[in-house]
Amino acid sequence: MDEAGLPAYLEFDRTAWARLRANTPLTLAESELAELQGVNEEMSLDEVADVYLPLSRLLNLRVAATQGLHEATSAFLGALAPRVPYVIGLAGSVAVGKSTISRILQVLLGRWPNTPRVDLITTDGFLHANAVLEARGLMARKGFPESYDVRGLVSFLAALKSGATEVRAPVYSHLVYDIVPGEQIVIRSPDIVIVEGLNVLQVPPPRGADDSAPFVSDFFDFTIYVDAAERHVKQWYIERFLALRQAAFSDPESFFHHFVGLSDEQAREVASSIWDSINGINLRENIAPTRSRAQLVLEKGADHSVQQVRLRTL
Repeated sequence: MDEAGLPAYLEFDRTAWARLRANTPLTLAESELAELQGVNEEMSLDEVADVYLPLSRLLNLRVAATQGLHEATSAFLGALAPRVPYVIGLAGSVAVGKSTISRILQVLLGRWPNTPRVDLITTDGFLHANAVLEARGLMARKGFPESYDVRGLVSFLAALKSGATEVRAPVYSHLVYDIVPGEQIVIRSPDIVIVEGLNVLQVPPPRGADDSAPFVSDFFDFTIYVDAAERHVKQWYIERFLALRQAAFSDPESFFHHFVGLSDEQAREVASSIWDSINGINLRENIAPTRSRAQLVLEKGADHSVQQVRLRTL
């Protein structure tokens, strides 16, 4: 409830939300879905049809409405306004499934009849390099707000929203757990950009008399938070850690290669310790408090499937 006693969100169970798909066709094949899923994040085509097709329909309608407003302003000014992308911010905990959801939305939105160009950026690329984090004593707080180059991320988003024809972002490697020197992602005149990250909905602390500087969430046209009970997310994190130990961690170049020799029991203990000392704290202190700022909340159950959707009314 808000201060006026009105509900801040409309709540939908899975069945009610699925009906809002209307006649939107499913354009995703089973083989494509398998390629979009992250480690230990199984998703069915039924889940796509029930949850993400209605969401893509909502977003498509909102994108069209926003583009109409830009055209109205251009008509009023009597001049062509720069092409400005619609920016979607997607937040949530480590291991909650943000990356899989972002990739699925990217594909679905790009297959609407007007075939918009949809790009996806993760804020991992705006983490400070490990050398910087080590110098600042922040390696144990990687993923916390202070571990990001927020100024660089804000500059990137400002360039996007100014209509720049080409915008560049740094590249992060999960294999080496660091920024890749000299590599960049180049985005050229997209219609939609999805920005996925842990803390993208966070606002800065009060800065005294001058609080006018923009922050990351100021540039978003629509915001999504992926939610789940912490006990479930912790279990998913542990399961993902175990799966990666048999996959990516086995690469000698992996930052986590030293975990390969652990037994299953030891690996569970290590993953649980990492969660308790880093990821769980970040979730409770920094990520979960931003949930109420999202315009749409996807609430997951223990099996990773979305059980409820909450949509902000205003």
